Amino acid sequence: MRLVENLKIDFIGKRKVAYIFSGILLLLGIGSLLIRGLELGIDFKGGSEITLEFEKAIDITDIRNDLSNIGLGNIEVKTFGGEQGVLVRSESQSIPSEIFPKIVTSITEFIKANFPDMQFSVADSSRDHITFKLPDPVIARQVSAKLLAHGFQSSLASKEATNVDLVVRVTISDWIQETLREKHADNKFFVSSETQVGPKIGSELKVDAIISILLALVVILIYIGFRFKFAFAVGAVAALFHDVFITLGIFSLLYGVIPGLNLEISVSIVAAFLTLIGYSINDTVIVYDRVREHLKIHKTAQLEENINKGINNTISRTIVTSITTLFVITVLLIFGGEVLRGFAFVMFLGILIGTYSSIFVASNFVYEYSTKSKKKIQF
Repeated sequence: MRLVENLKIDFIGKRKVAYIFSGILLLLGIGSLLIRGLELGIDFKGGSEITLEFEKAIDITDIRNDLSNIGLGNIEVKTFGGEQGVLVRSESQSIPSEIFPKIVTSITEFIKANFPDMQFSVADSSRDHITFKLPDPVIARQVSAKLLAHGFQSSLASKEATNVDLVVRVTISDWIQETLREKHADNKFFVSSETQVGPKIGSELKVDAIISILLALVVILIYIGFRFKFAFAVGAVAALFHDVFITLGIFSLLYGVIPGLNLEISVSIVAAFLTLIGYSINDTVIVYDRVREHLKIHKTAQLEENINKGINNTISRTIVTSITTLFVITVLLIFGGEVLRGFAFVMFLGILIGTYSSIFVASNFVYEYSTKSKKKIQF
């Protein structure tokens, strides 16, 4: 399918306009990265992520108000999957010390309400668990079952028949659940997932993410260098750096500006950038292939003429591919839900910027390299 044929656009002649456009985007992006930085998700800076599933549809504003002042600091609350799903993010990995006594009181009152005549005591407590001493093993099992049914993470201290100790693990999820149970008693819910990432693991993931992207760029540099020429390899990698930095800059600029769009850097966003690199280099290689064909056939023609012919020959294919891919990504961006929205947004930006760079950046680098070094490129 060809949208346009017999184009004779002078892309190389318009390269200075492209340089100005790219320069503005890069300056804005890098400036925002230096001033505002990037908002890292809990994958990299550590924290807790809890997803809840309610029986009935909920008003996310009510949930957000319920959890805004419960002592866990800055909490992010979003819809997840549908009208019944809630995604809660917190930078805390454990219950704050000032909140812990409240949870102990809450669990103690729950046991008293369900076992009013029973004598028991708190044998031990720490930042993440409480140990209760019950009158006998049978009661211990009954209390444990009741706590589990209510949503507390309860278990017997040991499997011995004479065990009377009951351990209740306390997490941020427990405090959130306890708050919401009180506020939404008529709308039952359960925790569908709970993730905790420590700062050390987050730091390691951050380093690994940077290494993975740099290694991808190095491998691409080597591959293009062998398949084409060194000048083509430099142009391809320069275009990829161009795409990545501009997309990161837009991420930084738009964070907190567009409601409902999660622009935190997470593992899925890193995956999106790697996918973007693959998509962009594929477009660039197709343009390079056609340029190489013209260089082989028209050996006496000017490099500028051969590059323009190569881009004009592939422009129809590039437009069709980009439009069809953008259509799918747009559907994913609108209907893909909270989890996929960041990934889809990276891909949406990346396809636009990657298509532009394949035409106006990668080939221009080849032309500039040949002109400045005064070396004729031949195949």
